[in-house]
Amino acid sequence: MTRHLFIPLTLMLVIGFLIGPFLIIVAASFSAGDTLAFPPQGFSLKWIAKVFTVESFRDSFAMSMFLAIGGTFAALLLGIPAAYAMSRYKLPFSETIRTIVSAPIIVPGIIVGLALLRYFVVPFGIGITLALFLAHTALILPYAVRVVSASLTNLRSDIEEAAVLLGSSRLGAFFRVVLPNIHGGILSAFILGFVTSFNQVPVSLFLSGPGVRTLPIDMLGYMEIVFDPSVAALSSLLAFLSIGIVFMAERFLGFSRYV
Repeated sequence: MTRHLFIPLTLMLVIGFLIGPFLIIVAASFSAGDTLAFPPQGFSLKWIAKVFTVESFRDSFAMSMFLAIGGTFAALLLGIPAAYAMSRYKLPFSETIRTIVSAPIIVPGIIVGLALLRYFVVPFGIGITLALFLAHTALILPYAVRVVSASLTNLRSDIEEAAVLLGSSRLGAFFRVVLPNIHGGILSAFILGFVTSFNQVPVSLFLSGPGVRTLPIDMLGYMEIVFDPSVAALSSLLAFLSIGIVFMAERFLGFSRYV
């Protein structure tokens, strides 16, 4: 009897430990008070409404959207051919290539951001926006390669060979046969890359500058000056947005099959 109660109780404690902080932030975002506090002082939607009136939030949100969408597209343009080459051909030093491609995942983000700033941005005088774009693309690239590679592994190579034998060129077979059959993996890679880029903090912290900030960095700067529940409200909105994106991906694309 004790054993049967121990496992569900342990599971509930772990879930509570993981989700508890998020529930506290959500509750604080609906507070009627003027300072961030828990338990909330009444119920109000004024802080949710205030999020949309802060100009810095709107500007940084636009920058985060640009980096997330543009960086993910760039990562896919590089990652799809790389994944195809590693899946279909025996390349020399293939394991070394996989390690290099996976490096941004293995190395902590704060080290990646510092290395990019010290040895790439400062010596070459790269602009802030371009530096952020390149950094986010590099961070998303491993996810694009991994997810697309999983789709290509599930696609039998003889289907592509049949198209070539029937008169199609290699390039034509890739666009007419391969891409339509891995579109679910490509969309899953796009969603995963988008969420990863949009919520990126360590790398963006090193590469942000005057007038150019991503939304998470702008939120950190806002909390240094103002301590109201508007940041909690914005955090709740972003969390629900991320959950909604992942849920829709799982519902319509079978997202978990590719990750």
